[in-house]
Amino acid sequence: MKSAYGLTVPADLQEMCAPDRAAIIVYDMQAAIVPQIADGQSIVKGCQQLLAAARSSGYRIFFTRHIFLPNATAGVGQFRRAMVWQRKDDPMDTKPLFTATSPASQIVPELTPTENDVVIEKITMSAFEGTYLDIALRDANLMAFIIVGIALEVGIEPTIRHGLDLNYIPILVSDLCGAKTEEARLRSLANLRATGEVIETSSSALIPLLARAPRRSGSETQ
Repeated sequence: MKSAYGLTVPADLQEMCAPDRAAIIVYDMQAAIVPQIADGQSIVKGCQQLLAAARSSGYRIFFTRHIFLPNATAGVGQFRRAMVWQRKDDPMDTKPLFTATSPASQIVPELTPTENDVVIEKITMSAFEGTYLDIALRDANLMAFIIVGIALEVGIEPTIRHGLDLNYIPILVSDLCGAKTEEARLRSLANLRATGEVIETSSSALIPLLARAPRRSGSETQ
C-alpha cells in the first residue's frame, strides 16, 4: 500500500481486491439475457467459480437485474429504448421485454443469489444510476468493485465509467464479461483501457486471489 496525507492507496491488484476494500458486482445475468450471448454459458460457468471463491473469503456480492416498467407506467426513455430495440415506429406497438415478476427477469439458476447476497433492480444501464449501490458500497467503506456479467458494451461499460466518476476503482474481469459481438467487445475494452484507470484482469488471475484473501471479519456466518 502507498500512503499520502493519512490515506492508504492500493498499489496492486491483490491490495485492490481485498474483501474489506472491494465488492463483487454480477451484472444482469438473467434468464432472458444470457442466451442472447454466444458464450453466455461459458460466462455462467466462470461466474460460478468466481462466486465460490468470493464467498469462501466473505466478499460482499451484489447482483443487478434489469427490468422494464409496465407500459402504463413507463416513461419516454423506456418507450424510446423499446422502439429502438424492438424496431417499432409506434410506442404503442412495443411491450416491456420483461417485468420484475416475469421468469425472464430472474437471475439464471446456476447463479442463484444466497440470502447474504443483494439483488438490485434497475431500469438504467449504469448499476449506480437510481439505485442504492453507491450508498451500500460507501457505507461499507469499500473503494473498489469487481465486475462480471452481460453485456460489456451495453451496461458494464456505463457502470464502470459511472463508478470512475464516483471515485471507485473498477476491476474488470474481461473474460467474464460477455458482449453481443466480438467487435463490440473489443471496442468497449479499447474505450475502457484508454482511460488508464480501469484495472483489467482475467478470471484465471483473479479467482486464486479471491480464494486466498484473508476472510473478512464477521463473515463466518455467511
